[in-house]
Parts: sequence; structure tokens; C-alpha cells
Amino acid sequence: MFHVKLKKMEKLEHCNICGKSEFSIYLQTKDFFLTGEEFTIVKCKSCGFLFVNPRPDANEISKYYKSEEYISHSNTKKGLLNKIYHIIRKRNHQKKYEIISFYKQFGTILDIGCATGEFLNYLKKQSWETMGVEPDLDARNYANNEYGLKVMPETFLNDTSSEKFDVITMWHVLEHVHALEERVQQIKRLLTKNGIATIAVPNAGSYDAQNYGKYWAGYDLPRHIYHFTQESIIKLFEKYNFKLDKIVPMKYDAYYISMLSEKYKTGSRNLLKAFWTGYKSNLWAKKNKSNYSSLIFVFKND
Repeated sequence: MFHVKLKKMEKLEHCNICGKSEFSIYLQTKDFFLTGEEFTIVKCKSCGFLFVNPRPDANEISKYYKSEEYISHSNTKKGLLNKIYHIIRKRNHQKKYEIISFYKQFGTILDIGCATGEFLNYLKKQSWETMGVEPDLDARNYANNEYGLKVMPETFLNDTSSEKFDVITMWHVLEHVHALEERVQQIKRLLTKNGIATIAVPNAGSYDAQNYGKYWAGYDLPRHIYHFTQESIIKLFEKYNFKLDKIVPMKYDAYYISMLSEKYKTGSRNLLKAFWTGYKSNLWAKKNKSNYSSLIFVFKND
């Protein structure tokens, strides 16, 4: 098992959503993907927000991404899970484009956490003006060199004062961000009036999350710092005067997350069982407030 020697952990004293400081232990689990280290998810007693506490310091967290198997920072298609991931990602590009084009047929878009830039490259082919932000240097260089994109480091979000975008997207990225409230404020500042923020996150209120418990791959500790439900992410964005316009399910995610969760729980992919769980998760979500494994939230900048 790979081990990371931490220099510093940080403890959050206040909830990012309601500001209160009383938490209870929600779940104790570990980093099944890389290190095997144990972490604790706490629940705010006031608003119910879930987050890792304590967590690796912002300067240390990058060590938890340093693996060739971390798919979003790699284009490898070796192995079954990687192949399935790339098939799902390709299909999701079309779905994401359809969501955005419902609001804007063309314009400027900023994809925060764009990884190796596949989605931005897709939009570039549809005549969008594209820009990306990606903290990982290798992924950023790949996007710029392979696709001719303009992908900047995270410092861009604070350094720029003149840029404005019609659309800002974060696809399974917000749960990774240390400075959560600052990031929402950055989105607010960089969006045009009536622009849209399209945010995709795993849903801790889904059937597969409840079914797998501490083995649920959607927790992905400690890379995922925050664990959103529909209620918590809506509260967060409403706090900064965004208005929720639409929630869209990511139904393929239930199958992929279930495969990873089976691997973490049993050591085997158990493909048939994982597929069945993913199917049940999507079926359950239809009857339970659209609580699919992953959800896309479209917020308007009022």
C-alpha cells in the first residue's frame, strides 16, 4: 500500500454553509484509492452539511492525486474501468453540451478543473470561446499542447479583473476545492449578468451512497473534501444570490461508481452486482426526489 507522509492537517472550526461550529461524526472511512489512510466525515448539527474534518492541508493535498490511475488527470485506457470511464465521458460531453446550449448557443465559457481539456476541446469544435483552469501542471500542459487550448493555473481566478464569461462549469470539481466559499464568490465575480454556473457533484443522498456506506466511491477521501446533497449545494449557492434553474441527473455515474465501490468493498469489480446496484439506484431516484448518484445543478447569476 502506498503511503503519504503528511506534514500538516487542518481542522475546520465553522461550517462553510451556515457558519455554525457544532458537528457530529457522520462516517469514518479511508482512502481506498491510494493510501489506505483513515479520515472522518462530520455533519453540521445545524444545516446537515457533510465534510472531511480534519483534512489534509491545501499544500499537502496534491500528493493524494499522484497516481497514474487517477483517471481525470490521465488519458490512459488501460484496464476495464478506464475504458468504461472514457466511454461514459464521451457520452457525457454531448449531454453537457446539450444542457449548456439550452441556455446559450455560443459565447464564452470557463471550465474550472478542466483536467486534460477534453470537454473544452469538444466545445471549441462547436465554435465556443473556451478557457480552462487546472491546478495539475501535467494535465494543464497536455490540454494546452495537445488541443491548443488556453488553460491557466488556479491563480487566474483571483488575478484576472477584466474577464467575464457567459458560462462557468465545474464537472465533479467543487467537492475537491479547499476554499469553498471563495470559489463560489469567484464564480459570481467572473460570470456575466444572467450567466449560468453548471456544477456537477456526487450526491451523498443517493441510493448507492446509502447502500455502500463507507465503501462508496463517491466519498473518495481525502480528494473529495465536501459531500453534497441537493439541499446543501442549493443552500451554498443561494447564499451568494444564485438562483437554481434546473437539476439534471447523471445516470451513467451510478454504474461506474457502483463498480468502484464493489472493488473497494470486496476487492473485486463484481460487474453484474455493480450493474444491478446502479440500476436500482437510478430506479430508486425516480421515486425519491431525483436523488441520482451524481447530479448537475444549473444556477443563474441573478
